[in-house]
Amino acid sequence: MLGDIISNAFELHTLVLQRTDHRLHGYLMMHSPLVMTSILLTYVLLSVYVGPRFMANRKPFSLKTTMVIYNFSMVALNAYIVHQFLVWGWGTTYTWRCDLCDFSDSPQALGMVRACWIFFFSKFIELLDTLFFVLRKKHSQITFLHVFHHSFMPWTWWWGMTLTPVGGMGTFHAMVNAVVHVIMYFYYGLSAAGPRFQKYLWWKKYMTAIQLTQFILISVHISQYYVMEKCDYQVPMWIHLIWMYGTLFFILFANFWVQAYIKGKRLPVVKSHENGVTQAIFKELENGTMPYLSNGIVLLSKVKEI
Repeated sequence: MLGDIISNAFELHTLVLQRTDHRLHGYLMMHSPLVMTSILLTYVLLSVYVGPRFMANRKPFSLKTTMVIYNFSMVALNAYIVHQFLVWGWGTTYTWRCDLCDFSDSPQALGMVRACWIFFFSKFIELLDTLFFVLRKKHSQITFLHVFHHSFMPWTWWWGMTLTPVGGMGTFHAMVNAVVHVIMYFYYGLSAAGPRFQKYLWWKKYMTAIQLTQFILISVHISQYYVMEKCDYQVPMWIHLIWMYGTLFFILFANFWVQAYIKGKRLPVVKSHENGVTQAIFKELENGTMPYLSNGIVLLSKVKEI
């Protein structure tokens, strides 16, 4: 029985390698699903079990300088990803409607392959978000949704890149996500720099709206597939998954917006000081980030002064 399972696993692994887009050969972590899956499983184990127990009897690390460097480095990386998506399709030859995958080895097609891989690899760098939470003992921010999103997205992107042709209208959500991450990490970078930059963060209340807009754009764009008279997109299953992904996270964001900003159920109450500025806000700014649920789900809590 066990031998049959192992044999079938090897056959499946061989089939996956045979179907992998040949243009991805040579890129890190693209030669087998075992490497990236092992990394993500280790990430989940460290985030949920090992990390919190390791830090249980230790003082939290400050990591202020590290957080500033990390966040602004992620701004630069995501800005570069956006640039690559624009150069190799979305800002040049794509119609923003029924854009098909390019199977060729043309410079443009290979450029889009590289852009997709950089986006994929950036999701592994973003696993450091959780590591910083662990080291700073911000365990309340390591929610199920946070860990699930950080691990599930790179895992699904690996399969999407290897088993389907890279490129076309299915990459729009990646470009939009990178744009949002430029804004998000820029905010976190200023926050990590300390209280003196608090005056530049007046736009924090719009971050959730930006997230909602992201998923609206993704869902609207991909929904074109269902109303076009003809669109011979080569992998319709990828279209369905993107639509479900965008819709699901829009619902989650909308629910948070209602609970936090309309019903006010998630608004913490803290006492204000004589200068009108709460220590709670300064503490969050000094620690490096405002709370957020997952990669892209920002919890920007409004403080009630009493």
